[in-house]
Amino acid sequence: MKRIGYGILYTVLAIVAVFQVYPLVWLFFFSLKDNREIFGMSPFALPTDPKWENYVKVWTEGNISLYFFNSVWITAVAVVLTVILASFVTFAITRMRWKLSKFVLGLFMVGLMIPIHSTLIPLFSFFLKLNLIDHPLSIILSYTAFNLPITIMILLGFYYTLPREVEEAAVMDGCSVHRIFFRITLPMTTPVMVTTAIINMIYNWNEFVFINTFISSDQYKTLTVGIQNFVGQYLTDWGAIGATLVISIVPILVAFFILSNRIVEGLAEGALKG
Repeated sequence: MKRIGYGILYTVLAIVAVFQVYPLVWLFFFSLKDNREIFGMSPFALPTDPKWENYVKVWTEGNISLYFFNSVWITAVAVVLTVILASFVTFAITRMRWKLSKFVLGLFMVGLMIPIHSTLIPLFSFFLKLNLIDHPLSIILSYTAFNLPITIMILLGFYYTLPREVEEAAVMDGCSVHRIFFRITLPMTTPVMVTTAIINMIYNWNEFVFINTFISSDQYKTLTVGIQNFVGQYLTDWGAIGATLVISIVPILVAFFILSNRIVEGLAEGALKG
């Protein structure tokens, strides 16, 4: 009976995996077709003559290389800024004694309940006054602010598990608060920092609303909005559109498969005292 149970479980998981993976495989084959094959053959048919030039076209003529570069550096800067600031806040709340620590933590947790769309008009007005519309700093600040609450929440559980004896020994040796944080606490929290960095990276890479609202020039657009422009400009070249979508999906998909275990481990470690 146990073998039968495992057999049914693996069968169900295999079916779910097929449904999850097949759209990605179909998109890849779609990107290797031209309009004649797309509209003249079955949508499930394999490409008879793979059009690899679709990828060359979108990278060189469709400005996708610039969008890709913008996605990389904007995502990286926002992730680093979010993780570092969240570590500062979490350290102050969990390792230092001050009267308003719980109140400040509550303010950050309220941020989890604020819908992104309800902040678009106030943020647009705010950035307009600061001359940050059509500037990458508006995107980086928005990503950082909205990712701080969830990042702090994940870090909290891990910080509560850290032994205070190490920090007390450092204080006895004459370490300042800054040295304790950067030399002792921060290295000890590397696993959960990696987890939060991956989660932030996935969100920032796929984000669309802020980019579409605050950025108008091609100079600072990322892949998510760049694809939208490409679709409008080259509406009939569906193979090139498919190639653009594949380029936008592959980096984050590869990163997720490589580091997915780190996400689970970090979340589990951070939830030990949930």
